[in-house]
Amino acid sequence: MSHNTIELNKQRQPLDHLESVWLFGYGSLIYKADFPYLQRKPACIWGWQRRFWQGSHDHRGTPEAPGRVATLVEVPGARCAGMAYEVTPEVFDHLDHREKNGYLRVFTELEWLDAEGNAEGLVYMASADNEAYLGPASEADIATHIARSEGPSGPNSEYLLKLAEALRELDEHDDHVFAIERELLKQLE
Repeated sequence: MSHNTIELNKQRQPLDHLESVWLFGYGSLIYKADFPYLQRKPACIWGWQRRFWQGSHDHRGTPEAPGRVATLVEVPGARCAGMAYEVTPEVFDHLDHREKNGYLRVFTELEWLDAEGNAEGLVYMASADNEAYLGPASEADIATHIARSEGPSGPNSEYLLKLAEALRELDEHDDHVFAIERELLKQLE
């Protein structure tokens, strides 16, 4: 599958018939809401883990030297915390462009972290069958990759460090993210 998924997302899931949609963010969408939203709430999804296994050719890297950014991998019983935004369908023109590098929209059940209840929402996931997928590596190797990567949106290290900070603000622990952060900080010293 091509890593530019804009048209594929529009074809697979037209949203025009909806008044609003919940969007779940688990990477930069937690801390960088550069779009209008009606409300936001901390949330989690079950059965998925955040992993720095996706390449970024357009934001935190270049086509010649992609950075590493978060995607989700299916793990039964796992829990991934993040931020949910209620948005209008028009916002997806911007979001589909922002998340075009291999990410497909998928509906999933969101569970609120600060209140009882849940809702159905969309999440962008980049699976192993997209051209930008980099796959697993050790946390040390991922940190080395991130330390040397930069793209139009800035240094790849900024993405990782802001995500780690945002997770701490949510009072959430993510072994993978924090292990990469520790390795990165050692390398930057």
